[in-house]
Order: sequence, then C-alpha cells, then structure tokens
Amino acid sequence: MKFYTSMKKIVVASVTAGTLALTVAGAVPSYAAAAHSAAPVDAHTKAYQTLMSFYKPALKGQFPNFHDFTIGSTTRQSVIKTIGQAESPAKDSDDFDVYHAEMGHPGYAISYKLGKIKEMRYFGTNVERDTNLGGITVQMLVQHWGTPNQSVVIKSGKTVQKKVTYVRGKYQLEFIFDGTNGKGLNHINLVNKTIK
Repeated sequence: MKFYTSMKKIVVASVTAGTLALTVAGAVPSYAAAAHSAAPVDAHTKAYQTLMSFYKPALKGQFPNFHDFTIGSTTRQSVIKTIGQAESPAKDSDDFDVYHAEMGHPGYAISYKLGKIKEMRYFGTNVERDTNLGGITVQMLVQHWGTPNQSVVIKSGKTVQKKVTYVRGKYQLEFIFDGTNGKGLNHINLVNKTIK
C-alpha cells in the first residue's frame, strides 16, 4: 500500500511538473511572439480600412462618417447646427473652419463658397496615427485604387508635399503627403473635379 501511495505521488508530481514546464516553455514565448507580430498587421489593416472607407462616399461628394456633409450643397449653418462652431474659425472667405482632432475623433477643416461647402479636409486622428492616415502610403493607394489621375509635387516656402489625386465621379480626392517619398500622409482633400 505504501508503494502504491508513493508511486501515485510521484506520478502526480511528474504530471504537474511536466504541465508546468510545457506551459512556461511553450505558451509564453508563442503568446509573446503572437502579440509582437500581430501589432503591425493590425495597424496596416486599420489603415487599409480607413483608406477604403473614402472610396464610395467620395462619389457623392462626402467623407465617410461625417454627417453626410456634401460638397456644393451642405450649408455652413447646417454644419454649425450639427457639430458646433469650429475651434479655429475661418478668418476670411478663402480660409477654413478647423475642427481639431480630439479623444480619438478625427480632425476636419471645411471651406465655403457662397455659404455652401466648397472643400473638406480630413486630418485623421492624433492618437495611434499609424492605424489611420499615418499608415496610408502611395504604394497602398496604387495597390488598391490603381494609378492616380494626377501626382504632383507642391512647394510652399520650405514645405514640400506630394499631392496624389483620384477622380471620383464629379469630385476628386487629393492625398497630401509630407515630403516626396510617398509616406507620411498629412491629410485628404475632397473637392469638385478639376482634372479633365
């Protein structure tokens, strides 16, 4: 009987030790590796989703999830009634009402002509920017939307930016990148189509 009890304790101890060893040796490294490798893929996926969210609404002169504000038809009064006064209101008729990005909400700027929206700018979020505009590159644009209708370099003083434009029906989306390397998307403009 003592022999059986002693063997039972040895077997239980061995199984417990083996399970513990496999848990420590196997599960922890694979969990750490999975968490480490999943982060960049997740950021890329979210940036891709952000990019694709602009594709169809632009055909109607709209930004995604922005109260159906439409180029050429939504009035300034309607915008103010819906989202309030801009934190940085326009100083003249060619300027923009700027709504700053806060608490995970994206920033926008809106310009008006004759009281109706003339141009909208999307600045994305400030937090986790690589999952939003910061993760969108020219390479991603071309891969998913094809060759742009126009790609030009813009210079203003010491600032150099690359503007990549896609026509969407009666409108165009202009992707404004800081520098010329096709990374560092600063903002997206939505305007009436000017490209023939």
